[in-house]
Amino acid sequence: MGDNNSWIGAVPTQRRMNYQIIVVQVLIAYFLCINLLQITTLFKQGLFLTMMRYILFANTLLSDSPFLILTNILLIFSFFRVTMEIWLCLIICIGLSLYTFITPITLTAMTLERFVAICMPLRHGELCTMRNSLHCILIIHGISSIPLSIFLSIFFASATRTLYTQPLICTVEVFILHSWQQHLRSAINQLYFLTIFVIIVFCYVKIMKVAKVASGENRTSTQKGLQTVALHAFQLMLCLISLWCPFIEAAVLQIDFLLYINVRYFNYIVFILAPRCLSPLIYGLRDEKFFLAVKTNVCFGLQ
Repeated sequence: MGDNNSWIGAVPTQRRMNYQIIVVQVLIAYFLCINLLQITTLFKQGLFLTMMRYILFANTLLSDSPFLILTNILLIFSFFRVTMEIWLCLIICIGLSLYTFITPITLTAMTLERFVAICMPLRHGELCTMRNSLHCILIIHGISSIPLSIFLSIFFASATRTLYTQPLICTVEVFILHSWQQHLRSAINQLYFLTIFVIIVFCYVKIMKVAKVASGENRTSTQKGLQTVALHAFQLMLCLISLWCPFIEAAVLQIDFLLYINVRYFNYIVFILAPRCLSPLIYGLRDEKFFLAVKTNVCFGLQ
């Protein structure tokens, strides 16, 4: 009797989990299509890639797309309990760790570009050149790789040879071999995102001061820049909350497993997927010039 009750209770749970997986696949497929459309538009219209804001936007799209793919792979493997050797998991997690930082740091660079354009318009053309944009992307990747380099060094120094061939379900947590590594990881993440958030707030306050004294077309442009910075701050807030998700999930797991599954699914949608899906909406829909280019690209694709 107990076995039958367990089996009956498992059916709705399994159906709910299947439904959740399908929803994630639809969302990821939808935003990957949007990203691909906007990437092709940026590269077809060469004029966009001569301006820093669009070069940085392209960098965001090119990092968010593989991030969505890698997180989806880990989600599917975890759902179906697919194991892999740790060396293969390491390759996936290296890409995931790098792309985790590229997006918020690029958003910070885009915010600084808006700050220069609005608060220092006479120097915008001098500072935000195509060459400086490429240098900025190299700096973004360099800063993003620092946490990864630290943890790879610790892992390679601590892991035994037999560990590389052990089959396991791939998560980032399998590479944390000591409890102090988790504290170090948390401290580095908090330092990065606190620094980023301070920069965002600084830019927002400065742009807001300019908006108060601006008039006419300048006021409209400044207000739009202010809104863009506010949206970046919202994205970064979601990214920052995602750093606390593992601690929340660990506490919930001690209470109820089903609740843990639901909380983890909610965190994945709201704090991991959502921030990566906002950039194409912010720049793809709010930027009139780029939105017109996307519409033109779509029309040519249907002919």
